[in-house]
Amino acid sequence: THVVRRSVDTQTKVASSLAGQPALKTHFDKTNPLAKQLEIVARLIGARALLGAKRQVFLVSLNGFDTHDNLLDNHPTLLAKVANAMRSFYDATVELGVAKNVTTFTASDFGRTLVSNGDGSDHGWGSHHFVMGGAVKGQQFYGTAPAIAVNGPDDVGQGRLLPTTSVDQYAATFASWMGIPSSEMAWVMPNIGNFSGSHLGFV
Repeated sequence: THVVRRSVDTQTKVASSLAGQPALKTHFDKTNPLAKQLEIVARLIGARALLGAKRQVFLVSLNGFDTHDNLLDNHPTLLAKVANAMRSFYDATVELGVAKNVTTFTASDFGRTLVSNGDGSDHGWGSHHFVMGGAVKGQQFYGTAPAIAVNGPDDVGQGRLLPTTSVDQYAATFASWMGIPSSEMAWVMPNIGNFSGSHLGFV
């Protein structure tokens, strides 16, 4: 009963806070499911004072990247949705005056193989990600790019690329930006000691 009541009270507070906010001028594509999610995130950021939030963390998602089939048709469309949504979201953070305080990044369970299965790709290892925001030292690559070649030095089989940078290092960089001191990083990221550094330098 307590959990249900807390959920209802929170929903009421969120709805009331959003209703009191002026509409965003930034355009979000209503046909893009990722853009629709990020528009809500932008509105929640805009309502942060009313919500009493000092720090907000949001998770949004876009399905369809498990491209075992129809890769050539689906993948460009998916990337266009990501690009469109992230651009609108960044523009909204500029509109709200919080671009330097908001960092957006992509994450995935796994990469894809370089070798085709005939109509798509299968589960891989390493992949690359986008990081965006006013605090990001952007327009460059971080980490060491693998050799994009089947049977190349970074191929561990079927075009699965061995990553050169750990997700622990990726996450630890964000943790540092959010205020976690280096003295506590091993507690937050227990595996970080297995890698050569805990800060990739992009924020």
